[in-house]
Amino acid sequence: MDQATGLRNLVKSNNAATGNSSGRPISRVITVTSGKGGVGKSNTSINLAIQFRKLGQRVIILDADFGLANIEIMFGAVPKHNLCDLIYQNKNIREIITWGPMEVGFISGGSGIAGMSNLGRDYLTYIIQNLAELDAIADIIIVDTGAGISDAVLEFLVASGEILLVTTPEPTSITDSYSLLKALNRHNRFDRDYSQIKVVANKVDSDSEGQALFNKLNAVVNRYLHLPITYLGAVPQDQQLVKAVMQQMPVSIQNPSAKSSQAYETIAAKLMNIDTDKLHKRGMAAFFSHIVTTAKKAQA
Repeated sequence: MDQATGLRNLVKSNNAATGNSSGRPISRVITVTSGKGGVGKSNTSINLAIQFRKLGQRVIILDADFGLANIEIMFGAVPKHNLCDLIYQNKNIREIITWGPMEVGFISGGSGIAGMSNLGRDYLTYIIQNLAELDAIADIIIVDTGAGISDAVLEFLVASGEILLVTTPEPTSITDSYSLLKALNRHNRFDRDYSQIKVVANKVDSDSEGQALFNKLNAVVNRYLHLPITYLGAVPQDQQLVKAVMQQMPVSIQNPSAKSSQAYETIAAKLMNIDTDKLHKRGMAAFFSHIVTTAKKAQA
């Protein structure tokens, strides 16, 4: 039995041991991504997390944007530990969670995730068991990926059953969003029947501009990729959001009545009203198992 098969069996046995096979709830994993930087991806992750908290959900953000500490900067909090400490320093999962405003937790990924495919079974056993604990800690886990079409970003998207693609009216943003979807669609591990792709139109002047942006992207995606995507909503240009970022505070906390805050509230409500029985929820242990398994097969 190869190590990748062993890892899948480990996740299955862990699920059975913790009761997942008998219906224990597992976390809903939402992966937020974009075709290019500077479109407001991390702002979307943070403010949706705050809005989910207001709706009574327990939320943790995994900052998987390697090398860029956007989440901790926007939260105004410096994490003592990151995923590397779980992997290499025997910290447990609760020790590497930093708690931000409104008790939104976040985990700094660092370079830890990229190195998981090189670990032995004992290390992976420890990590998978810890990641499984996140299902007991959080109802929703938001994975904030890097921007673009790097292999690391695509592996996160392939593993995710729910993808939020953030784009703006800039022609380069629309083009890069299409390029990301094209690369994802070509990935040999991508299952369009497993993953739901939802689009957020950011930095728009009106709701109609957001809808027009989605229609333009959707027309090209339907014509050339035949890939189903859905429109989640629009977030307007808002100086109150810019002000909140400068003060390292989510606009959804600093100014709940701001136009952008209300837009994030509407989008979060839409996500909560989705029939979750139709979502393919894996929980975090299986999410990472998928990433590691793919990496090991690529190395073989």
